[in-house]
Amino acid sequence: MNWKPLESMEQLEGIKDSGGYSVIFKHSTRCSVSMFVKKRFESEMEALPQDLPVYYLDLLKYRDISDRVASEFDVHHQSPQVLLIKQGKCVYKASHSEISVADLQDQLTAGK
Repeated sequence: MNWKPLESMEQLEGIKDSGGYSVIFKHSTRCSVSMFVKKRFESEMEALPQDLPVYYLDLLKYRDISDRVASEFDVHHQSPQVLLIKQGKCVYKASHSEISVADLQDQLTAGK
């Protein structure tokens, strides 16, 4: 499974308009905690469904998109942060060491 870079407002609108699930992983390239959590997430992300879009947001490079994510999905900005989006709504969020692929899988299973 590969990251889908989240680099435009149009992509964000597509995520909101999608009928299924999407994941947004917000990452700060200057934060050692964020780097550690990202590496751990990447080592486990193959366990996620292959058809699940997993977006990577470099929030330093795309701060405007990060700010829009916070406002559109009514979440407090944190880094690192993972959001599970379904039908335009954030149905699960986690940050820092609470981020885990297993928890995302649990959420996906519970939401079916």
